[in-house]
Amino acid sequence: MEQETRIAVVGIIVENKDAVGEVNQILHDYSPYIIGRMGLPYEKKHVNIISVIVDAPADRISALSGKLGKIRGISAKVMYSKNGQ
Repeated sequence: MEQETRIAVVGIIVENKDAVGEVNQILHDYSPYIIGRMGLPYEKKHVNIISVIVDAPADRISALSGKLGKIRGISAKVMYSKNGQ
């Protein structure tokens, strides 16, 4: 039985550039669910901002965000589509 998926945007702010390798490894682990990714450096504030669009079961999205948020110097938040699809 196929699990229901949700569309979501995972917003990631990287304040610790030493953690980029760990962030990329986690994103690689979840790559089957990733629809697209955009990263922007913001040198004025010394951060990188990444948005990742996913189509995945809600528990996988939460796990992705949770793993990212546990990394020192990384903030991650999820915004889900309203219609639940």
